[in-house]
Amino acid sequence: MIVRLWSARWSVAWVMVMTLLLGGLQACSSIPRVVVLHDPLTPEEHVTLGTSYEGQGFKEMAAREYQAALHQRSDFVPALIGLGNLSFESGAFQEAEGYYRRALDAAPHHPGAGNNLAMVYLSRGERLDEAERLAGNALEQAGPLRPYILDTLARIYTRTGRYQEAKAILAEAEAMAPSENKILHERLAQSKQELGAVDFRTP
Repeated sequence: MIVRLWSARWSVAWVMVMTLLLGGLQACSSIPRVVVLHDPLTPEEHVTLGTSYEGQGFKEMAAREYQAALHQRSDFVPALIGLGNLSFESGAFQEAEGYYRRALDAAPHHPGAGNNLAMVYLSRGERLDEAERLAGNALEQAGPLRPYILDTLARIYTRTGRYQEAKAILAEAEAMAPSENKILHERLAQSKQELGAVDFRTP
């Protein structure tokens, strides 16, 4: 299961108000000055705004914010993961792989980047040994991402015919998934359904 970026710590409204305020202060000043183009937002704020846009379905606006964050910090992992997720969802798996690899170059043990790169390989049906290694490494640093990564591993096990292992870790993922996270529970239910379908067909 693809891991999303963190929850927004800053609201979209706050970021926009801050931007307008800074622009208004510049416009109201009558003192002659040299205008220096300066991005008033930090990389973190660009990513927060990007995730808000993404959640509302404004993918192009989200991508612009992630790119703006990378313009300031080319190795900013949340922005790389955000762009990777947008690419993944559009089916541009090679592009997504590139972003996730860049994120792992910057943070070799980042669980979200490792898990999501594993999902790229799983979706393409290739390098499943590498996908399992990436998900296994991500699991060691998982923290609250653990049920998401367990779901990824279960899908790898299902694809490789290791059905009992897949059942076991799906049960673990379900037990620890927060009850209020409906999307996660729906995803785990889908994984169980897919596992049951192939397991049923196995002699």
